[in-house]
Amino acid sequence: MAKDGPVLEIRNLHKAYSGLEVIKGVDITARRGDVVSLIGSSGSGKSTILRCANLLEDSQKGDILFEGEAVHWRGEGDGRRPGDPRQVLRIRTNLSMVFQQFNLWAHMTILQNVMEAPVTVLGRDKAEVEASARRYLDKVGIGDKCDAWPAQLSGGQQQRAAIARALCMEPKALLFDEPTSALDPELEQEVVRVIKDLAAEGRTMLIVTHDMKMAQDVSDHVVFLHKGRIEEQGPPDTLFANPESPRLRGFLSSTQAA
Repeated sequence: MAKDGPVLEIRNLHKAYSGLEVIKGVDITARRGDVVSLIGSSGSGKSTILRCANLLEDSQKGDILFEGEAVHWRGEGDGRRPGDPRQVLRIRTNLSMVFQQFNLWAHMTILQNVMEAPVTVLGRDKAEVEASARRYLDKVGIGDKCDAWPAQLSGGQQQRAAIARALCMEPKALLFDEPTSALDPELEQEVVRVIKDLAAEGRTMLIVTHDMKMAQDVSDHVVFLHKGRIEEQGPPDTLFANPESPRLRGFLSSTQAA
């Protein structure tokens, strides 16, 4: 797929909690078809960036652009909020997020979970959505689990259902927040295979991950965060083979030793 304009741009992002700044002026761009991975120690700000990008959290400063369209803000600093609810809905539905803890609705079957948002939020035809949902469940390897309840599935199967649910929104980009960290190693590989397949298709993805091998295998660009700032970034081959920053060298050594 040809890489053209950016799907998502984050410019000079700042985020604070109770006066404590946790994101300190970050710039990230994901162009169409790019896979951008965010790596770094716990508390470095990776997941916070993702939540700010999807407008699940409000940032105090900086710009967020979706396909070149800047988020409209009202107020400043701690009082800053998105100013256009319709814009927020449009951006969120086009930046589908896959969470660490699956977030499936326990009272719905797997098929119902995947269908719910496209039908209720986007108002799409139920029969068309069901066909898409079944196709995406097949795609992630659990097409036989349509009528199962989330509690009947393994963690890896639940996470794959969550990925199918995100895909069924037909988003412009997928945001993954530590998609494998809650899984046992064997189940983790089920999800990694799906993410690799999506990367091979040319899907635009922003991935927060602790899995350095996956980041190296699927990414076009890797961003290493340290204490809310970008310490180093670049193509995965360069970043992992020849890290310039002592902090990145230390981080990679610690992940290899773990």
